[in-house]
Amino acid sequence: MQLPCARCRACLARRFGVQCPTLQPIKTAMAESKKYQIEARAVPQFIADQSDPANERYVFAYTIRFENVGTVPAQLISRHWVITDGKARVQEVRGLGVVGQQPLLKPGETFEYTSGCQIDTPVGTMRGSFQMTAEDGTQFEAVTGEFTLSIPRVLH
Repeated sequence: MQLPCARCRACLARRFGVQCPTLQPIKTAMAESKKYQIEARAVPQFIADQSDPANERYVFAYTIRFENVGTVPAQLISRHWVITDGKARVQEVRGLGVVGQQPLLKPGETFEYTSGCQIDTPVGTMRGSFQMTAEDGTQFEAVTGEFTLSIPRVLH
């Protein structure tokens, strides 16, 4: 979309149909935000054979799927997880990459990984952010919404 200068608007309003040679492109916030956009979706799963409820040990796996829905390639640099158990105890996990990788995602590409965590209660939550760097050097975050960690038949 382009916006003419004030003089052209005046000319167009008077129906002269004259177009200014100094036409300026508009950069909309929406276009810029979609340029740097990675979707991150989480699917958690309770791991019964590694858990020990009698000793308050509940192990969960989670699979994260990234999709570059933006218009520029971007590389995952680091992660930050906030894990909260049912007693509101918080663990924070930070580190480079995910499962030893720092994938570069071109527009339309996906990347998936599976990892795990342990909490002391049968129910908890996780939320995460991933620091990304676009090919042009712009840094931005991909975020997973908060998701629930729960053993089967505890929550409706």
